[in-house]
Amino acid sequence: MADPAPGAPIGGGLRAGSEVEASLVRGILEIARSRPDVALAEIDQVLLANPNFRLAHLVRGDLLLARARPLTGFGDSAKPAAEPVAEPPDLGERLDDLRAEARARLTRLAAEPPPGRLPGNILQLDPRQRYAIVVDSAKSTLYVFEQVDGRLRYLKDYYVSVGRNGVDKMREGDKRTPLGVYHVRANLPRQKLPDFYGSGALPINYPNELDRIEGRTGHGIWLHGVPADTFARPPQSSDGCVVIANPDFDALLPLMQVGLTPVLIAPRIDWVDAGTIAASRASLAQAVEAWRRDWEGRDMKAYLRHYSPAFSSGSAARDLATWSEQKGKVNASKTWVRIGLRNTSMFLDPNRDNLAVVQFEQDYASNNLNQQMRKRQYWKLEGGTWRIVHEGDA
Repeated sequence: MADPAPGAPIGGGLRAGSEVEASLVRGILEIARSRPDVALAEIDQVLLANPNFRLAHLVRGDLLLARARPLTGFGDSAKPAAEPVAEPPDLGERLDDLRAEARARLTRLAAEPPPGRLPGNILQLDPRQRYAIVVDSAKSTLYVFEQVDGRLRYLKDYYVSVGRNGVDKMREGDKRTPLGVYHVRANLPRQKLPDFYGSGALPINYPNELDRIEGRTGHGIWLHGVPADTFARPPQSSDGCVVIANPDFDALLPLMQVGLTPVLIAPRIDWVDAGTIAASRASLAQAVEAWRRDWEGRDMKAYLRHYSPAFSSGSAARDLATWSEQKGKVNASKTWVRIGLRNTSMFLDPNRDNLAVVQFEQDYASNNLNQQMRKRQYWKLEGGTWRIVHEGDA
């Protein structure tokens, strides 16, 4: 992939995300500008198209109440007017959720990709990968990037919710969203799911190989929609999935390629320039090429130098000593070897320092075996040198 080219922000400071969210944010900004009538018109337009948008109802209620008396805080219109009337037991919690959503949506105004910058985690896409997803969990934002002529550009972004206990999933049931490099592995349509999942679901491959090595457990991490009676959920409200409004899911779905589309979930995005990405890509690509060349040259000593002492491989979790012994026996039966790599993608893990994920189609040919396979490797920068810590079928 060529050096990335940044995309441009869309339309007057409001990006290419949901028009519904754009109208809501415009309404809130009009309140701050002391133009309540203009704000009310914006909110009415939101509710006309999305009558189940609870946050918009709360903003509208506050605007109407402000005509009668001064407001003491966000959500005044949801509070009982008379003291003797008891509040619903969960009113405070629901208001806190809506306040959190309002803060997250306003924070997203500052989540615009900086001019000339892209996520430093995407080093190279497979030529077949048309789009890449990056979730900035701190900003409740899912970004979509498009590969055009080998260059990456920002396309659009959406508000999302993550785990109610935050991110960095460790175990089954901890209600956290995992962080790392994943891929869409299935497309579950609305017709095959309960209403809870809304427009559909896109499962990702958590736990991946590295998650399992680290002892992380859990399953069923999906990117999915919301129930029919809900427009959006609070920023931290799922059991670990990434949750998006149904209209946004519907817009995202046609872009997703099962088995190909990468989904990077980050605690926050590190925005860097094209030169930084190019340098990181060149360093890692050089290491991958040296590994391929030494394997093809049947130089076992040079080949094994590319593997970390902490290396493991496959479901049997073979260590480096076992791997070396097995590879030595295989190599002894070869008089020649040819290794070809194609459709390569490279990512820096967004939650593990100096760790990269490399995936490619491998064409292997020798005097006694021809084989094609899809391989995934995890490379770690150790003492300034890239080494493989895990390798297996993708």
